[in-house]
Amino acid sequence: MFSLINILSISVTLFVVIDILGSVPVIISIKRKSSGFNPLAIVLFCGVLMILFSLVGQKLLELLGIKMESFAIAGSVVLLLLALEMILGATIFKSDEGAKSGNLVPIAFPVLAGVGTVTTILSLRTQYAIPDLLVGILINLIAVYFVLRSMNWFEKMLSAQVLNAMKQFFGIILLAMAVQLFMNNV
Repeated sequence: MFSLINILSISVTLFVVIDILGSVPVIISIKRKSSGFNPLAIVLFCGVLMILFSLVGQKLLELLGIKMESFAIAGSVVLLLLALEMILGATIFKSDEGAKSGNLVPIAFPVLAGVGTVTTILSLRTQYAIPDLLVGILINLIAVYFVLRSMNWFEKMLSAQVLNAMKQFFGIILLAMAVQLFMNNV
């Protein structure tokens, strides 16, 4: 029923697309602005999105009359705004006073379980069996959880200058990803 090779392939592919380690500066930046950083809530929301899209994603978009290209372009706009926030130091994603914001948007979606992740899941769904795909998703959710739980350690280990440089660098990378995602779907 389960194929270890398929699970490994799915896990590695999703790990690269999610890029949790590359997202550390982005997450730290958002975490500093939010009032209630909750790794478990982030992982649970990511898990729901990923599993939902693996099971009914294509049909859901079809039902809503949304083409995958339109979904990808919308995601690229959100990534573009997040990148500009990182590069320019502007505040685009504002957290509500007293609310535990910053957990779901923009960390869970679109940074971790964004358009790239869900389109990859939809693509993997056409190549692999659902049980293998779900195990691959679970493996990645566990990895994401442990990295998110380590955010305080990352903040202590990296100086403010290093974090700022990483934030600027990954902001440019995120901007390039947003442009590429847009261009691929126009």
